Amino acid sequence: MNTILIIDDDDQLRASFDKLLVEEGYAVRSAVSGEEGLKMMQGNSPDLVILDMRLPGMNGLETFHKIHGIEPKLPVIMMTAYSTTETAIEATKSGAFDYILKPFDIPEMLTVINQALEAGRFMRSPIDMDVTPDQASHDAIIGKSKPMQEVYKAIGRVSATDTTVLIRGDSGTGKELAARAIYQHSHRADKPFIVINCVAIPESLLESELFGYEKGAFTGAAFRRVGKIEQASGGTVFLDEIGDMPLSIQAKILRLLQEKNIERLGGRETIPTDVRIIAATNRDLEAALADGRFREDLYYRLKVVTILLPRLCERRSDIPLLTEYFLSRYASELGMDNPGIVSEAKAVLDNYPWPGNIRELANTIQRILIFNRGSPISREDITQAISGASAGRDGDPNLVDQKIREWARKALTSEYKDNLFDSCMDHYAAILISEALAITGGNRSQTAKLLGLSRPTLHSKINKFHLKLETSVKKEPS
Repeated sequence: MNTILIIDDDDQLRASFDKLLVEEGYAVRSAVSGEEGLKMMQGNSPDLVILDMRLPGMNGLETFHKIHGIEPKLPVIMMTAYSTTETAIEATKSGAFDYILKPFDIPEMLTVINQALEAGRFMRSPIDMDVTPDQASHDAIIGKSKPMQEVYKAIGRVSATDTTVLIRGDSGTGKELAARAIYQHSHRADKPFIVINCVAIPESLLESELFGYEKGAFTGAAFRRVGKIEQASGGTVFLDEIGDMPLSIQAKILRLLQEKNIERLGGRETIPTDVRIIAATNRDLEAALADGRFREDLYYRLKVVTILLPRLCERRSDIPLLTEYFLSRYASELGMDNPGIVSEAKAVLDNYPWPGNIRELANTIQRILIFNRGSPISREDITQAISGASAGRDGDPNLVDQKIREWARKALTSEYKDNLFDSCMDHYAAILISEALAITGGNRSQTAKLLGLSRPTLHSKINKFHLKLETSVKKEPS
């Protein structure tokens, strides 16, 4: 359970935070001043601090610098009134995760909290490499095969430098873990590590997210905001799925790599920036170059060092190790004993092609454990889980894909065009979450694990889509 420390002298606000965050599954501690908050951190550091700028005695900025000096990787969210925005910006440029204006929107605050906790975990959770499953932590790169030994060597060699790194590999091969391992073994490991998923953020928001904006840069820009690249000064920025980055933003990333500076959206000031760029993609960049979807000059700037992660079918000798690791990890997370796996089941795992790579193997093991009643995993368990995943992934073009395409055409040819993409994605997300809730009997913790979401994110989406658990969830018979 993540622990959040609230530092604010407003009794009502602290009480509201306590109620809200406890309902979301967090442990909450609170302090009325910076001095008290610092005392509470001694020997028992929280996972996140939410800090007000205006405090009695030591103010919020001074408190932040004290916290940052003690725990530089501890994420801190600043709360500020409009009049103290510039001070909050100064804190953000010094390493604070983000700042929220009072009064704040609860779903927005929960989203930022979730992002901050994830960022803190990325920075502080060690990535184990080349270890046995019983020695591995929650986050580990498992494998003893020759291709993986080459990956370990490459990570070791590049970590000691400031060289730009391009990590390539199919979806599910572990590109993010490799990026975090490079960061954690670099001399920038005590500075921020910022992850930007270039395909998850809408194009209209990606530029302001990366570079920030000036007051009045666009409708709704009521104050200056620091972008993630400026916020990561001295640290590392991981640009995941860079092959999907729009051409207009590619040009600004090229400038960053060449000239080591940026400009905020709507601004004219050139801002020197000291960050290391690690990028990753599962795209065929050479094909994107030929089609004009990726800049050739950026391509050569990124591939100073390229690390290629092998597909799981290219490192079959690692499947038993990975299976053992995921069995131990997910059994522990689900609060059950490791049931083990019979030899016939292992043979099925060894011979399956794993088009989804390590992620597919992990999801398969997790899915089996959710429905397993404690007996050793059998051949039938594996074949059923794999066939179910294959049906969902491949489907029958005449029965599954065709219906989806028909629905998509109907939506695209309708008169309603506003936010069509987001509306369609929300439609399918609501169905997916409803089905996951049905499978887990309404257990939100298991549903979040099944979907690969954090519990706060799942909760916010249930509220967003107005899902009614009592009607959508199929309860198991008692």
